[in-house]
Amino acid sequence: MSRGSLEELISNPPDLPVAHRLSAVRDALPGVLVVQAPPGTGKTTLIPPLVATQLGKSSRVVVTQPRRVAARAAARRIASLLGEPIGHTVGFSVRGESRVSAQTRIEMVTPGVLVRRLQRDPELVGVGAVILDEVHERHIDSDLAMALCVQVRETIREDLILIAMSATVEAQRTAALLGGTVVDIPGAIHPIELRYAEPPRGSEPLGALGTNGATGVRREFVAHVAATARRALSETNGDVLVFVPGVREVDDAAAHLVGCGAEVMKLHGSLSAKEQDAVLSGGKLRRVIVSTAIAESSLTVPGVRAVVDAGLSREPRMDYSKGVGGLVTVLEARAAGVQRAGRAGREGPGVAYRCMSENTWARLAEHAEPEIRTADLVSFCLEVACWGAPRGTGLALIDPAPPSALDAAEATLTSLGALDSGRPTPLGVELARLPVSPRVGRALLVAAGAIGPRRAAEVCALIEDDIRIPGADLAHGWRTVAAQSTTWKHQADRLEKIARQVALQGTNSIDIPSLNRGANHTTGSADDALAVVVGLAYPERIARVRTLNGQPTNRYLLANGIGATLPTGSPLVGEVWLAIAQLDRGQGRSDAVIRAAVPLDRDFAEVLAASLIEQNTHIRLHHGRLQGLTVRSLGAIELSVREEAKIDLDMAREFVTARISSGELPLTWTEGAVSMRERLAFLHMAMGDPWPDVSDEALAARLEEWAGPELNQFIRGKKLQAIRAEQFDRILPWPQAARIGELAPERIQVPTGSTSRVDYSSGRPIVRLRLQEAFGWRVTPRIADGRVPITLELLSPAQRPLAVTDDVESFWRGAYVQVRAEMRGRYPRHPWPEDPLTAEPTRRAKPRT
Repeated sequence: MSRGSLEELISNPPDLPVAHRLSAVRDALPGVLVVQAPPGTGKTTLIPPLVATQLGKSSRVVVTQPRRVAARAAARRIASLLGEPIGHTVGFSVRGESRVSAQTRIEMVTPGVLVRRLQRDPELVGVGAVILDEVHERHIDSDLAMALCVQVRETIREDLILIAMSATVEAQRTAALLGGTVVDIPGAIHPIELRYAEPPRGSEPLGALGTNGATGVRREFVAHVAATARRALSETNGDVLVFVPGVREVDDAAAHLVGCGAEVMKLHGSLSAKEQDAVLSGGKLRRVIVSTAIAESSLTVPGVRAVVDAGLSREPRMDYSKGVGGLVTVLEARAAGVQRAGRAGREGPGVAYRCMSENTWARLAEHAEPEIRTADLVSFCLEVACWGAPRGTGLALIDPAPPSALDAAEATLTSLGALDSGRPTPLGVELARLPVSPRVGRALLVAAGAIGPRRAAEVCALIEDDIRIPGADLAHGWRTVAAQSTTWKHQADRLEKIARQVALQGTNSIDIPSLNRGANHTTGSADDALAVVVGLAYPERIARVRTLNGQPTNRYLLANGIGATLPTGSPLVGEVWLAIAQLDRGQGRSDAVIRAAVPLDRDFAEVLAASLIEQNTHIRLHHGRLQGLTVRSLGAIELSVREEAKIDLDMAREFVTARISSGELPLTWTEGAVSMRERLAFLHMAMGDPWPDVSDEALAARLEEWAGPELNQFIRGKKLQAIRAEQFDRILPWPQAARIGELAPERIQVPTGSTSRVDYSSGRPIVRLRLQEAFGWRVTPRIADGRVPITLELLSPAQRPLAVTDDVESFWRGAYVQVRAEMRGRYPRHPWPEDPLTAEPTRRAKPRT
């Protein structure tokens, strides 16, 4: 039923739970408040119109939605209640598309659009209220938009109404941050029955994929999800909405559902706006809609009475040291599961199937990890710097950004010329205004002068979108997108206009002579135009092929030091150099996966990544001798290696010392050196100072003292000789060193009159001898000034241990009796006297008879 105006809509609202609490929201205005309401209660549909009626026609209400499809759908929903087309009273503005007019009183936007608008106009002239919807999703742009709005209200717009809304928001915490009150709207619109569909053994959600170490969603589990959707079709009425984590799983599940008796539709962010809107417009036939998390919040998919939730989410993870990130698949948070289940109760009683056990559900985390802790912060870091709050200092952020992530982001922005000592440069200010990431924005402005604004804009529009490109062939993807996508064309038109405007203002007059000289190289080839833009945006992703037995493989080394692999069958396999636009650091993989790339030659790679080229002198060990090398490299990729006739002695000494200390350069020892080290280690343990510590760590720290002359010879080109015992003389304490033979003797005299070697290798002194040689030995000898008894290991005639003792007299009076009884029959030619204390020691056996 058409309401005609916002005032009529609020005076005669649809029968939604929020309608019964509109007075509570009205009473809290104007001001700051947090609205907490379960899914399906109508907060997105009715609260923006309520606020608009309180403001009057002279002020606009700006409402953020987490995704473009949600912004369009929310605008369409309210406009349909008013009986108006979009763009009159209710409109939307998302990247690449805007439907508003002078009459627009409610404007749906994405958080990124609001952040850029705040950067241009912090006062938000003409805006009376900002409503931040679905803030529980904790996207970086959402957190930042909230923080900026809080500061605007505190400093220059005390009259600005600020509302945060969500089904699962941590209400009190958010209200404390905003300084507002909480309006709770309880109750679901319709009851939802929960059913658990635990996957059978062998169909667990996450596991190994192939033999390359990668982990991900198992295809057996996707088949189980599809089977659960078929079950939902048989057990319920209405459409079925299936949640899976990514586009691949959407395609796989949809394929399993062919022939299920219902129309199978897909919903994800890579679809065009027309395709997404078709799903949200309903249908005449019964449908199964297989969706990513795009349908989790803010959307009402018409006709849905059953939800099948795979229970998985995709979250960003970033390797800040390499500047490479990717999406990882994790078990969903319970908050997300509640949101998904709520989709089943929008239009009537529904059923939600969770593809897990109840025990698994009980163990899930309450909330998902906020993006600010896990994602790339380059855009965030530039935005807050341009706002005047470097690193987010002083902003009302729900969670602070990790310092290591901010450090990495600032380093990237500095290399792009966007920051200088943490503050934005003129280029940085310009990049913050662009509707693309800072990397791609800089590539647009710089490349426009080399390949022309149109080509630069087309490539930037292409690489900014996360499109699936078969075989990772970006040039083929360009031709395909150019032929089929109106969204891409609109974005390219927009970026071209920006590039031309900025060029007229002179902002992109960045002096890169090598690129200008290479311009002729790029004008005639579409592939080269792609390489220019990709190389400028991601110089650290320029890569060279790795070879095996002299033959190229599908594996590449990137300038940032990581490895990456082309998909099997890619037409790019065999290309020596690539500029990589899209890279996925998958779970469990040693190498990343190249999702989009374009070939380029070495000369051009050096032009585009000139800032990464270095020439350094290195030392290496080659055939036992040190060798000096001059290495020219593009990041981690060696371009040339030249052997040097002379070695820098200081550098060589540092190299040798470091590698000996770390164990990378193992030392060899003579037998005498090993023995001396063991004796010194014993004395250090038994007597302490001044006897030196000769552990690996201690010797490495005193390397120059005990091995200085030998190191000097090695550094000057000779081979490294084995360590000798006399080298320890250089660190022995004097005059105590003169007593080493007494305190830790190499050999001791035994009762036969001969001497036996003392073994210190175990840390205690041990003498091994035949039992008969010890007859008459009453007192165990002691060393180290009598502090430590020598351990005697008494052997059989066959040299096997019979006893180990450091109290030989006690052995003769005790355990010897049993040893004698066992051995005298086995070795009758050897003496086994009843009284070993008075027997003559001997090394001989009785002659044979």
